[in-house]
Amino acid sequence: MDARVFLTVLCLHLTEEWQVRARVSSPDSQHWLSVLESQRAVKIESNRLEAVIPKKEPRHWMTGIEKASFLDKATGFREAGDGLMVVDWLMEPGSDAEYAHLLVAPGGEGVVPYRWFENESDPERRSYALMAHGSSRRKRIIEGPQLCHRLKPIQPEILWGKDFVAVRTTAQFTYAAPGRHAGSRWTQVVLFPLGERFFLLMDEVETVNSSPEMFLRTDMPGCIRHKQGETFSEIYLSYLGQQGVRIPSHEFLEPFPPDQKFYFRRDVHGVPPHFIRGYRLRDPVTGQEGPWLAGMTLAPEVVYEAWCNQRPGGIVVMILEIHGRPTKPGDRFGAVHLVGFFDSVEEMHAVYERYQGLTRLIVENGSWRLAR
Repeated sequence: MDARVFLTVLCLHLTEEWQVRARVSSPDSQHWLSVLESQRAVKIESNRLEAVIPKKEPRHWMTGIEKASFLDKATGFREAGDGLMVVDWLMEPGSDAEYAHLLVAPGGEGVVPYRWFENESDPERRSYALMAHGSSRRKRIIEGPQLCHRLKPIQPEILWGKDFVAVRTTAQFTYAAPGRHAGSRWTQVVLFPLGERFFLLMDEVETVNSSPEMFLRTDMPGCIRHKQGETFSEIYLSYLGQQGVRIPSHEFLEPFPPDQKFYFRRDVHGVPPHFIRGYRLRDPVTGQEGPWLAGMTLAPEVVYEAWCNQRPGGIVVMILEIHGRPTKPGDRFGAVHLVGFFDSVEEMHAVYERYQGLTRLIVENGSWRLAR
């Protein structure tokens, strides 16, 4: 992140008026968690990390963890992109070239900011579409809006118990492609366990439409902003190759399409043992190595497609699509992810095995549990 942007974000957070909503701690007070809230956002702070979840007027995106707010107190490093676990649309395979111009948000907010440009004559726009989406598979929107861009102000529900705090957000998609219905419900639960450097996050959809391969598109864990690889030293993808791949940052100096390399499809690659994606943070000024920031999808079989590619403009994009299976009205699908700071790849896998195979995060009656 540019130093001026970071300082601006930091100053905005420091001037915000936060009120304590809840606090939990271990019996020996070694670990503690606090929930603070302002008119604009909810902030989670512990002795191990900090994170902000926006309610309105986000610093970047409106879903997931806010840009530059995820802090590892042990090392002082922060997330290096535009936020974590950002949510997009409900989608399916196919082209929307014939009707994309009809997909306008209620209130005249403009055409959906997503096109395949099959008929686009502008070479620059066609080139961007290729770098953003690749050329091997066309996909179209079932319901919008793209939640990270156009989610209206929300009031999340704050939940806590003796060893956790959680924030639950719900919203409905407000428009749909021709012949489809609007109204599918999205729920996101972000849970911070006491004493950990990570959080658990569930995205879940209850749909009102049918589709042969419906999926929800997200960023997992999030993108990486850089100019010449100065903010990270390498990327780790557990699901490619026999033992995963570790990719040096110099592989991301020039743009390349999503389906050119570091690309995953369930129907091509099968279901891997673990699904972990992470990047090793690096101080852009001193070059000092920091911790890994990793995201894990705890049930690998829910991953439909995923890529890790360099787009124009100095951004490594980590898109992940979940479900991609036949769906009918009333069906519910989702995934649980674990996102946090780690000192090694081995530590990531050890934590993964504690929670592997679970797809639902349930918070009720002052306790939480994971389930299928």
